[in-house]
Amino acid sequence: MVEAGLIPFPFRLSLRMEVIRQHIEQQVMGLTGLALGGIDYERPLGDPGLFGPHSICWQVHSDFPSMLCGGISALMLQMMHPLALAGVWEHSNFRNDMLGRLRRTSQFIAGTTFAPTADAWRLIDRVKNIHSKVAGTAPDGRPYAASDPELLLWVHVVEVRCFLASHLRYCNPQLSGVAQDRYYDEVARIAEALGARDVPRSRRAVAAYLDQMRPQLVFDARTAELFKLLLKAPSPNLLTRPVGRLMAHAGIELLPPWALARAGLRLGNGRRRLVRLGMNGVAPVLRWSIRNGASHRARRRVGVQG
Repeated sequence: MVEAGLIPFPFRLSLRMEVIRQHIEQQVMGLTGLALGGIDYERPLGDPGLFGPHSICWQVHSDFPSMLCGGISALMLQMMHPLALAGVWEHSNFRNDMLGRLRRTSQFIAGTTFAPTADAWRLIDRVKNIHSKVAGTAPDGRPYAASDPELLLWVHVVEVRCFLASHLRYCNPQLSGVAQDRYYDEVARIAEALGARDVPRSRRAVAAYLDQMRPQLVFDARTAELFKLLLKAPSPNLLTRPVGRLMAHAGIELLPPWALARAGLRLGNGRRRLVRLGMNGVAPVLRWSIRNGASHRARRRVGVQG
């Protein structure tokens, strides 16, 4: 056996860094849909899935740090719609199992983006089946149903708007306007498969839709409670909790100004700088640590490097 003191320092340092990398990756994977299993992203070989490796959605959805911030931001904005909030409040265990909700949502996004074609359609069919069972009456007396094309449209547009906003903030600010419009055009396919109609397919159309929806949004006691729950940053363990809290604050900072005003939140320039500085410090570490995420496995499936 070789004594530790005889192992060259660069090699010992490399081993320690690899242990750290693997530990971080293990913790991150616990937050994602990969923790649920059920999808082999590396088989069958050559299957491009619904979009393929040269799509913009592969590019945007590959970055875990910005996707998590965008996902948190999207949930906050989605819950300002009274009917969307009613469905989550009355038909999900979100308040008691936020980590489970995060994993299931992550699995759907990753699966419909990166999984083999058959698995992607299986996920879509499963969500449609779940939606068919979610219906009720909101506190204001209006009926709602998760399968309602208008609600599906709201959830989709908010989600992809926040994903793209986070990508531009924390991953690739140079993504061209043409590529951004192409992203909205690509992901409209998923919304339509779930039952949404008249899905906006460009930055201009998304902005117009959100402006149209603003009068319908509210921020009541239940919305405020969900915001507080998100800020508690559900995480697998104590080590990941500070990062989760940072990402929750980054999600708030990504909300459009009118949504912040509706929620009664004021973010000064100093607080914004701290959040962005923290994210720009954490994100490279997370990217360095993750080598076996859904996008990495999918790239191996289709024979693409990077």
